[in-house]
Amino acid sequence: MAGLRLGPLLRYADGSCATVWVETSGPCTAEVRCADGSRGTARTFRIAGHHYALVPVGGLTPGTATEYEVLLDGASVWPPADSRFPPSVIATPTDDDGMRVAFGSCRWAAPPAGGKDSVGPDALDTLSARVAADPERARPDVLLLLGDQVYADEVSDATRHWLAGRRDLDRPPGDQIADYEEYTRLYYESWLDPEVRWLLSTVPSCMIFDDHDVIDDWNTSAAWLADMRATDWWQERLLSGLMSYWVYQQLGNLSPDELAADPLYAAVRETPDGTDALRAFAARADSDPASVRWSYRRDFGRTRLLMVDSRAARVLDEDRRTMLDPGEAAWLREQILEGRGDSDSDSDSDSDSNSAYDHLLIGTSLPWLLPHLVHDVEAWNAAMCGGERGERWARRGEWIRRGADLEHWAAFPSSFDALGDLIAEAGTGPGAPATVSVLSGDVHHAYVAEPSWAGRAPDARVAQLTCSPVHNSVPLSIRLGFRFGWSAPARALGRRIARHGRCAPPAVSWRRTGGPWFGNQIMTLTLRGRSARLRLEQARANRDGTNALRTITDRELA
Repeated sequence: MAGLRLGPLLRYADGSCATVWVETSGPCTAEVRCADGSRGTARTFRIAGHHYALVPVGGLTPGTATEYEVLLDGASVWPPADSRFPPSVIATPTDDDGMRVAFGSCRWAAPPAGGKDSVGPDALDTLSARVAADPERARPDVLLLLGDQVYADEVSDATRHWLAGRRDLDRPPGDQIADYEEYTRLYYESWLDPEVRWLLSTVPSCMIFDDHDVIDDWNTSAAWLADMRATDWWQERLLSGLMSYWVYQQLGNLSPDELAADPLYAAVRETPDGTDALRAFAARADSDPASVRWSYRRDFGRTRLLMVDSRAARVLDEDRRTMLDPGEAAWLREQILEGRGDSDSDSDSDSDSNSAYDHLLIGTSLPWLLPHLVHDVEAWNAAMCGGERGERWARRGEWIRRGADLEHWAAFPSSFDALGDLIAEAGTGPGAPATVSVLSGDVHHAYVAEPSWAGRAPDARVAQLTCSPVHNSVPLSIRLGFRFGWSAPARALGRRIARHGRCAPPAVSWRRTGGPWFGNQIMTLTLRGRSARLRLEQARANRDGTNALRTITDRELA
């Protein structure tokens, strides 16, 4: 009889349907049975010796929360009989309820050694404990995980010991992840954490990868990629990373309708073993990144979320370097402007009458707006690598780019400006939303920055909201550098550096309006009507050995 190896994860959820992801120990029929009578079933599919199912659940009632259980071939496997957590539920909020969107990134899942956590309390664990202690209290309606859900290049001591039992760690890639089986180990370590497992079973989640899901600095430049492809281990690492991401993260990002139209999902489910089909898909994504779209859209009532792939969709050639390939950029524009209505309407109704949504969330793992000095250094570096000061500077620039991780939006100047122009367009006119928020992580601290455009002021309140890490650390030197990066002397220094690179001024200016804050933390946006409120909470240890989330800032955005 098959057992439950991992999950359940409540992934997609809207007013009438949901999907629940599980990994099982063998082939079986997975069923989700809800207390209100709604249910769904799915047969498992097989990838590299592992068995998975994504169970669609229909017939849900808007505005309700129903408990559910998971059965495998008719036997109940969730919730566990000895569970200390409340029952898992599928909630279907309505537009009138508003939305609570929690987000963060960078969760290193190494278990504490000897009961002491080397990087401090885990913000997801702490959030889970709070929700479990008071299930009736307001809690997130969706959890956005903005990259580095697993660390393929920075494993725990326990995983390193496990790797040593299956291969020689003196041979590349050493104590980093090498293949699909080893990726599964990372997900087990992360998602079998009891608090996180329960939280993900009862709060819907949306995910996108960042570099550490594959390797640090993934796709930083064409030269970097050429060096990686010259090794004898990179191809297997990358294909395994993309395959595992599709199974463990991407599938759950999609709606039941999108899944029904997905030829890969159909192929994987229709064959006894879907490994070859998935591997061919991953190989195509590697050889022709523009042929695969990892970005996706979710609408939550009057809130539109666009999760943007800022890693695999890059164009890396120095003479046409962009964060998003042309097809991806066109898709993003289409999704942002779709349904906006006729901005030239003569209607005398309220200014939001043509609005397709009240709030636009753009999820991109890498921040769009950085401390000014960091932005100028990245723009300068892009100019150097592009040959603005000759080949010697280009070689030096590539070395600096890799060593200092200079590959955010600022390192793709044309893409930085294009995103700014698109945001300004989306936030202006009769169809403008109340807020446009760029949600990011990566940089292991949190801050709020607000842009402005010369000669025009969008009707929407626009903000860069950066929250990282959920569970990791940042050296003191980096903390000091980020604090200095916002200062007036740093801005003056940055301008001098930009002049050396003959960099054009960015199309947008910005100022920091909150932070920087350091610690394991999570942000929550509460969206109701056309109002928005932001709260940042950090996980702190109490004297009695428990952990708690403590509010660092709580402010109105609109």
